[in-house]
Amino acid sequence: MTDVQPDPRDPRPLIGEPLALDLLNTRWAGTPVNDLLTGVEGYAIWLSSAGLSARCAADEAGLAAIRQTREAVLLAARDARERGALGAAARDGLDAVLAHGRIRRTAGPDGAEELVETDRPQWLAPWLAADGFLALLGQGAHRVRQCAHEACILHFFDTSQNGRRRWCRMAVCGNRAKAARHYEKARG
Repeated sequence: MTDVQPDPRDPRPLIGEPLALDLLNTRWAGTPVNDLLTGVEGYAIWLSSAGLSARCAADEAGLAAIRQTREAVLLAARDARERGALGAAARDGLDAVLAHGRIRRTAGPDGAEELVETDRPQWLAPWLAADGFLALLGQGAHRVRQCAHEACILHFFDTSQNGRRRWCRMAVCGNRAKAARHYEKARG
């Protein structure tokens, strides 16, 4: 998502993670939990921030498909984080989404080209997110992380050299944790 500009209407605190994790980040901490995908308008904002609005329509069918995908990716992310591998339920959830599409290779003017085809238009964004999650797993399941701050539910892909990133954003969650530790130390 490097060349994509987030939609200025996007209220999420963390934008720009790989597509699958960006989809998970359509929920963020709050009371109740904030959810961008409660309606078609929020789905349109997410598609725009993800750079998919020209390829995917924001409609009820797409919203239902993307919400199903978010749950499948969430289960898979938990398995990757907690077990280092996907359990049967996580694999089944991802496979249910991936069954709606495929990659077709063609000969283009500069060599091989890959085209994503889906059985129905509403499955393009979900398929891309599920496929993207598998690509992240291929780079290391241990790098699919949830923020270590107890009040944060955001996800990120740890690209740090040593693989020890803990916070979605150091300036927010990391500083909160440091301030809490400092406060406890000062009290004690």
